[in-house]
Amino acid sequence: MSADAIAKLLGDWASEVNIASCALKTAMSIIMAVILGCERAKNRHAAGLRTLIVLAIGSTLAGIADIYFVKELGATFAFLSAAVIIGIAVISANTIIFSSKNQIKGLTTSVGVWAMSIIAAALGFGLYTASLIGFAALMIGFLAFTKLETFIKSRSNHLEVHLELKTRNSLQEFMGTIRKFGLKIDDMESNPAYANSGLGVYSVKLTVVGAELKNKKHADIIEALSALDCVYFIEEIG
Repeated sequence: MSADAIAKLLGDWASEVNIASCALKTAMSIIMAVILGCERAKNRHAAGLRTLIVLAIGSTLAGIADIYFVKELGATFAFLSAAVIIGIAVISANTIIFSSKNQIKGLTTSVGVWAMSIIAAALGFGLYTASLIGFAALMIGFLAFTKLETFIKSRSNHLEVHLELKTRNSLQEFMGTIRKFGLKIDDMESNPAYANSGLGVYSVKLTVVGAELKNKKHADIIEALSALDCVYFIEEIG
């Protein structure tokens, strides 16, 4: 198998376990962690910049240690990196929460953290080219595809909303009105977080069935629903 292109360009030292290669790999992993952390923080997501840096350093060092164990001690597989990646996957899964509006929070950041650990581990193994390409793809996913996802969702015939009615008795009025609008309720769940608020609070999944609404943006539909007398507050979630 041919050597990593960047490692080959740098020289033999970059593929060995030495002070220079360890410093380079650690520095690169910190830079990538900072870039990812800043992107998450800028968009007001749970970033944990310091956590990402520690994670990247740990994963990189695990990769470096596994190279040493395999080459010098005769280990048969990279057990340390595997343990680190599995451990980070478990920790990341535990950071995913449901907000008071029954909305999943932290899912994208969680998988981003997990992906960052794999990239950092690959860097530790000396796969400079693969780690940089993987990181570039990860950032493209966060930066470019976010707008594409928003564009697609805004023109979908399905939407999910957080609905707050002025009174619990307003539900029948709301349901009757939206049918006239050309909307169908696919699912509705009462939100227990607002049980003592006096409001009727629900998570509602809607489908656009009326021809007049087919070409409307979700923001326009939400604005029309918010103007209803029975509605105290409404916003799209998901």
